[in-house]
Amino acid sequence: MRDTHALPKYVQISELLIRDIQAGRLVDGERLPPERDMAAGLGISVGTLRKSLDELTALGLLERVQGSGNYICAQEDTQSVYAFFRVELIEGGGLPTAELLSVDRLVKPEGLPRSGASPEGHRIRRLRRLNGVPAVLEEIWLDGSYTDVIDAVALRESLYLYYRETLGLWITKAEDRLDVDKVPGWAPAAFGKAVGQPCMRATRVSYGPEGLPAEASWNWINTDVARYVARIT
Repeated sequence: MRDTHALPKYVQISELLIRDIQAGRLVDGERLPPERDMAAGLGISVGTLRKSLDELTALGLLERVQGSGNYICAQEDTQSVYAFFRVELIEGGGLPTAELLSVDRLVKPEGLPRSGASPEGHRIRRLRRLNGVPAVLEEIWLDGSYTDVIDAVALRESLYLYYRETLGLWITKAEDRLDVDKVPGWAPAAFGKAVGQPCMRATRVSYGPEGLPAEASWNWINTDVARYVARIT
């Protein structure tokens, strides 16, 4: 269909760095490259990079030492836009982006975990990439009680951010269950696994602030390129 609206570039870069820190690719005390070199390597301006580094500094993940450089301050449970996104590239990290395939309001299918009082839901199908590599197929069902219509043009790459900013719905926790399923018939060729092929699947139920289920989803993960990661502290 098309790519959903991207987050601002400086937010994308700060999220990429956060995921690299969480994956252990950037370690506590590590000195980042000089800002001009780092910006050139990322293909962004120094000004954009500095906004990203400001975000990390505000989160306590970066110490900026005048005349010396920028140093990682790794910590657990960093809250970020993609804090609930548990899939990483095999080598760790990876910036998530989303290609929107379809948005429809339909009767919820059999087998979908309980996710709200409405018999209908908004079905959102997407192909997720990590650093541009196709990694996850998503079929997401938002309970129909939260809005009558979802405008595909208004969707964000982070659905939880879209729910919060547009619908006033805060996702406070999620429960994932892993199993093996077959790649669904609607999977695009770009996913990298053929329709009907066995594939790891994560079934998620996401909860709103009242502790009630608001969304359920099925997520097929291409384990040739990515893995599901849950860090326990």
